[in-house]
Amino acid sequence: MRGIARSEWLPLFVLLTVAGLGLALAEQQDGTLVVAGHSGQAPVTHVNGRAYVAVDALARLLNGSVSYQGNQTTLTLPHGASGAANQTATRKFSKDFLNAGIETMSDIREWRSALLVAMQNYNPADLPTVLGPYQANAAKNLRLTSVAATTTADREALPLLTAQLDRMQQLSNQVVAARQNVSYITVDSVENDPLNQKILKCTHALGEMAASGEFQDNAACH
Repeated sequence: MRGIARSEWLPLFVLLTVAGLGLALAEQQDGTLVVAGHSGQAPVTHVNGRAYVAVDALARLLNGSVSYQGNQTTLTLPHGASGAANQTATRKFSKDFLNAGIETMSDIREWRSALLVAMQNYNPADLPTVLGPYQANAAKNLRLTSVAATTTADREALPLLTAQLDRMQQLSNQVVAARQNVSYITVDSVENDPLNQKILKCTHALGEMAASGEFQDNAACH
């Protein structure tokens, strides 16, 4: 709630500050105001290069109300209206976290691919040496991702990335041990392993989050 000097029309940039919402003036010069997340529109008048909108029209658009007392006009918005934008913002990843997280996911995918190739083409005793650099790169980028976590969404996504790396380490250890204990294991047996299937499902879920730039919890990564 905010007091405004009484006027039939208010400059649009003032209303943006008072309402605390993401208001967007229609790009077409048709004299209307639209508000993201709200249906309907309010008329806009352009005077000397500035856009003005009536307080009562804005209130109707936002399902709010206007009251007058002396020379003060009070615009009251519905509960939660101004918080909607903040709630959306808390789901956004920071740029640094998103970039570092993408690198971590890429390292995990490369590690998994290298594991499937190495188990067929290298001696069992050589597998730890061959796979070591992939594990090291993934762990390094996860640490960088952790340092970059600054927003609520960053901090909520970090445990999912950590769990994904832990699963990849477990699968790698499992395959190396099996390869060292028997002469041969098939790629199909690894592909069909429940742990590998969980890694693939979580990879897909994390990829969708990265594409949207927002945190969306997914059971596949727990």
